[in-house]
Amino acid sequence: MQPLPTIAEAARQIAGKQLSPVELARACLDRIARIDPNVHSFLLVTEERALADARAAEARIMRDGPKGPLDGIPIGYKDIYNTAGIRTTAHSRLLADNVPTIDATAVSRLVESGTVMLGKLATHEFAMGGHAFDLPWPQPNNPWHLDHTTAGSSSGTAAAVAAGLILGGTGSETVGSICGPSALCGVTGIKPTYGRVSRAGILPLAFTLDHPGPIAWTAEDCAILLQAMAGHDPSDPASSTRLVPDFRAELGRSVRGLRVGVVRHFFETDNLASPATKKGIDDAMAWFTAEGATVREVKLSSLEVYNACTFVILMAEAYAIHERWLKTARESYGEIFRDRASLGGLIRAADYVQALRRRRDLCKETAVAMEGLDLLVNASQAGEAPRIADVTKWGMLERPAFTTLASLTGCPAVSVCTGTGQGGLPVAMQLIGKPWAEVTVLRAAHAYEQSHPWRSQRPAIAQ
Repeated sequence: MQPLPTIAEAARQIAGKQLSPVELARACLDRIARIDPNVHSFLLVTEERALADARAAEARIMRDGPKGPLDGIPIGYKDIYNTAGIRTTAHSRLLADNVPTIDATAVSRLVESGTVMLGKLATHEFAMGGHAFDLPWPQPNNPWHLDHTTAGSSSGTAAAVAAGLILGGTGSETVGSICGPSALCGVTGIKPTYGRVSRAGILPLAFTLDHPGPIAWTAEDCAILLQAMAGHDPSDPASSTRLVPDFRAELGRSVRGLRVGVVRHFFETDNLASPATKKGIDDAMAWFTAEGATVREVKLSSLEVYNACTFVILMAEAYAIHERWLKTARESYGEIFRDRASLGGLIRAADYVQALRRRRDLCKETAVAMEGLDLLVNASQAGEAPRIADVTKWGMLERPAFTTLASLTGCPAVSVCTGTGQGGLPVAMQLIGKPWAEVTVLRAAHAYEQSHPWRSQRPAIAQ
């Protein structure tokens, strides 16, 4: 099987009438039928909808030309995004029969852009349930090595992109759920600035931490998807009224002149990263310097401080959302989510308020550190994907998460593959920008990808 094209490549071929949206959709559906029984990235394949969308796109393009770069492009939705008339379960038996009547705002915008809907993608239960074995549907396996984890919670999206089943898809990040699985699956994912993409119609986990965003094979593809998803939505009280920039405006620029700060103590002391992860970042910083960027070390509060503050807010807000069902339908949840969410019931109001106060301090600290910088660099994950059998229920408490800085502050962050490590598994770095600076973050990510061979390497299962 030939690997699927990127979104950007497919868009050019479709616009030039060299690629049929119907043929592309059928190729994706064929790959899903062949590969996904081993990967388990899809919870629901919407074949009839996909072919109908593709035929409509093809007719429209033949008549009027494409609406834009997403017209006729097959994608999938993390199964916390409401889809009208199509089951949305959050990968939980609690919502096994839930069929929304309207699309999430992000879904309606992607539909309007002409995308082809392939189906709904696996997630950790309610975006926090871990790699569980007691749910109605299996959790995804990592396409690079099927007995290794994808991380989560946008596990199905990252796995489907890596396996070449979709050209791109939606994810969400509360504490690492876009950048984490993107890193372990060797794909690219961007968590936009908080408020850049509407949360309306997306099942919540933590109201002040939830960030919807895209996952794809390249930074350019993420920019194309984000362009369609972003924008003000009055139905989301956190939605920004800022004008949406052209996220591809600077993709052709080098990194010359960018000022880059590396938070080395995060991955060298606070949570020691694997040798391959550290080497990937070191080599990337040498490349940035050679390309004319200024690179220096930055020191912040311990990663454990960012992690503890984020954890208290996450657990308190998640419990507030699920308290009613934890008390009345407890056994409908899987064990991992049930036990994790219940922990939030032990957090006092005083703890939550103090965490919110500490959050303001950490946001200010981060902003001050970035006054003379364009990017912060950090690891995305501590290392290569662990075996599924070695992932524990309370692993989230054992080591601080690298993604908490961006999640807590709301800054945009992109996970970029920096090569492979032990067992040929991917490793990655995280590029973090100032609020609303997605253009800069994507510029740097794209420039790095264009200068390195990692985007030409797919998992064997995707070949």
